[in-house]
Amino acid sequence: MRHPARHPWGRTTAALCLCAALAACSGGAEPPGAPVGITAQAGSATSVHVMWEPAAGGTPVTGYQVYQADRLIRSLPADKTMVDITGLSPLTSYAFTVRAEDAGGHRSARSAAARVTTPTARAEDHRPPTAPTATTGRADGPRAARLTWAPAGDDTGVTAYDIYQGGVRIHTAGPGETTTALTGLQPGTRYEFTVRARDGSDNTSPDGPVAEVTTPADPGQGPDTAPSGFTAVPSPGTVTLSWTAPDTGHETDEYQLYVNGQPVTVIRFGAGAVPHGRVEHRLTATEPAGTVWSLKLRARLPDGNWGAFTPERRTVLVG
Repeated sequence: MRHPARHPWGRTTAALCLCAALAACSGGAEPPGAPVGITAQAGSATSVHVMWEPAAGGTPVTGYQVYQADRLIRSLPADKTMVDITGLSPLTSYAFTVRAEDAGGHRSARSAAARVTTPTARAEDHRPPTAPTATTGRADGPRAARLTWAPAGDDTGVTAYDIYQGGVRIHTAGPGETTTALTGLQPGTRYEFTVRARDGSDNTSPDGPVAEVTTPADPGQGPDTAPSGFTAVPSPGTVTLSWTAPDTGHETDEYQLYVNGQPVTVIRFGAGAVPHGRVEHRLTATEPAGTVWSLKLRARLPDGNWGAFTPERRTVLVG
């Protein structure tokens, strides 16, 4: 009796079909890409500041995991790309890596290792460094800026420079650095950066001077973030402000108003009251007639930063 021929590829085909079915059941998700650009900077004899660039590729990231050698030491949400690791030992070498994770629990490969050695512990020190001086900044394209400052002084030595934007630390540079690149910015947006020095006992200096940077608009990234058509029309006891909200893809419910170069108020519209198209707001004026105001306005963007300012408008109060 002849038996039917057995084809050697029969099992392979079945296996491939099974793998395809399993992939379909799991959604065929590709894990997030591994974080890149990881750095580790000793902030003191017992602390290290670890930073990295957001992971790209694969599924959207929902969190990061930070490892010291092979031990998980921190879990962070997706919007955090830096962390201070404390409780370390002086004069000790450490290696840190980071993994990205998505909503399905898929994890990326680990990043490259960032290696750092904590400095020697010093005698008790409560004196902060002096503030860095002569801080300047310039846009380096629509999504980046470069910040430069003069060195700070400290009786035991500066161990790090912390860069702040809107009161939030966004970057840390090494003790020998007086310039750094800031990335991940928004096109057509005005930023204010300050620098603080830190010593080996984690004493922090006052803020250095504010460095203002406005990134240029990027036609490929949508329209400018500044409100358009800004006007300021005086009438007895009031100034009527009018503008068109920037097209950010979201409702704009918060604006910051500057008068004569100083922030004077934040105009907020409550839920259900956000105006569409042309916006109007009346500002009470208590100064005497003839007082000159120079006004400009900027909008809060969806990422929480302030957008670019409108052109300044000059108005004279009337009685």
